[in-house]
Order: sequence, then structure tokens, then C-alpha cells
Amino acid sequence: MTICLLLLTVVALTAAVAAPRALTRAAWPEKEPIVALWAWQCLVATVLLCCLAALLLGVASVSEIGRAHLFAPAPPTVTAAYGLAAAPSLVAALTLLLACGAAWTAAALAREFVHARHHRRLRRAYLRERSPDLPAGLPDAHGTLLVLEDEYPDAWLMPGTRPQLVVTTGALRRLTDSQLNAVLTHELGHVRARHHWLLHLSTALATGFPRIRLFTHFRDQTHRLVELAADATASRHCGHLTTALALIELNQHRGLLSCDSTRRLLGDRVQRLLEPPPRLTLTHRATASTAAALAPLLPLLIAFAPAMPALD
Repeated sequence: MTICLLLLTVVALTAAVAAPRALTRAAWPEKEPIVALWAWQCLVATVLLCCLAALLLGVASVSEIGRAHLFAPAPPTVTAAYGLAAAPSLVAALTLLLACGAAWTAAALAREFVHARHHRRLRRAYLRERSPDLPAGLPDAHGTLLVLEDEYPDAWLMPGTRPQLVVTTGALRRLTDSQLNAVLTHELGHVRARHHWLLHLSTALATGFPRIRLFTHFRDQTHRLVELAADATASRHCGHLTTALALIELNQHRGLLSCDSTRRLLGDRVQRLLEPPPRLTLTHRATASTAAALAPLLPLLIAFAPAMPALD
């Protein structure tokens, strides 16, 4: 079992330190934001699975009850193959540390989703106040698309069981029909890809573990890549120039080219739409996606490796 724990530690450190550094320095994520999002998710899943596998092995080593539950369906030869009784005393400290980390992770996720739900309720209450129910017989004002009377040009997505696209009258006055279609396609791209869940997850992990660079990189890159991915969806359906012009019209009053990080991202998005980078070939995209998908399997292979010969 000691060898399993060492291998899990090596894989976790590689996925948490070396891989994010290489991914942030690479040029291809700008060309393929959807594949890059998938790669970041797989890296995080690899680290979390390494921690979970080490925690379960540690619990089985230090607790007879835990061992009985985890290895209940397995024959005695499998339990003997892991050498749980001969585990060093350091395993107990590692197990306690991992258990605390798991509890903190669960608390961070719960806190983030409670906060997001509360914020969503406040936004929906604001929308109900700004757009009250119409009299019976008139169309429902709370359908998929909601128009707010507001001079401020804006458009955003309200996630939930019934996602709602909100557009202000200021945006309608600024945008042409094709530009409005690009904005709606962009927001629908967020809905279909469930980007809001990914944003909540990355924020929760980065908030709960601010000193772990993988999670902070995951949060920062997720906020950037989800916008690039939605831009790519809109540009495929509506054209690069139309999407870029819609982005400019909605955000020019904010100072599109200023040095603020959010506005700098807007400038990068417009530049990317006006001068789209060449995409990777289908072979390269498939290779990158497959390699990323295989990474989370490594902790599982390491955890189950001692049991394989015992089952023969």
C-alpha cells in the first residue's frame, strides 16, 4: 500500500504543479478553448481522485471498520495484497490530513452553491420587480427571453432550472438584428455547456484552497475560457465580425481597452474575433482530448493495481 500512496502522490503533484504550468504557457488553448476547458477539468479531477483514493486506502489501513466496509465484497487474497496491516504510522497522519481536506472541500462547495443560489434569488426578485406579471390573457413576461426597460446596454444569463436570457432596451437600441442574434447565441452557448456550474466549482476550489496554484489557475482560466468558448459558438453561427461588433457595442461605454483585467479580457476577445487564430487539426484536437480524458484514470489504475494479480 505504501507504493500506491507514493505513486498517487507523484501523480497528484504532477497534475497540480507541472501540468498547469505547461498548460498556461501553451499557445493552443487560445485556439481551442473548449478542449482547453476539458483539459483543466481533467487535471482537477485527477488531483481530486488521487486524494480520494489515498484517503480510502488510509481509512482501510487505520480502521478495521473502514477496512471491513471497503473490502467487504473482495476475497481475503485481495485484502492481503494491499498489506494494510503493515502500513507505516505516517499513514494515519496522512489519512487525517486528507479527511480534513475532504471536509473542507465539501464545505467550500456547499458555501459557494448556497451563495450562488442566494444571489440568483436576489436577481430573480429584482427581475420580478422590474417586470411584473402581465394581466391574464397576455403573453408571459417571464419566458426564455426577458426584455428590461433600461438605458444601460446589457445582456446576461440567469441560470437555473429555467434559464432566462435578459436583454435591456438599451442593448436593443444599440444592436442590429444580426448582432443581437450573436449575443443571444453567445449566452445560449453558456446555457448548453453548463458553464455556470463550472464557474461555481472553480470558484469554490480556489476560495477553499487559495494556496494551491492548480485551483487558482483553474478558476482564472475557466473564467477566461468559457467566454472564448461562447464567442466561438456565436462566431460559428453569426460570423466573427458580427460577434465582435456586438461585443464592442455592449461594452464600449466600459472602456474596452483599459488596463482592468475584465476589460483587458474584453479587448482580447474582440482582437481574437477580428483576427481568429488558426484552429488545430482534428487529429490534434482528438489527441489532446483523449490524453486529458486518460489522466483521471491513472489514480484508479494505481488504486486497483494490487488487487489485479490477487484476482487471477
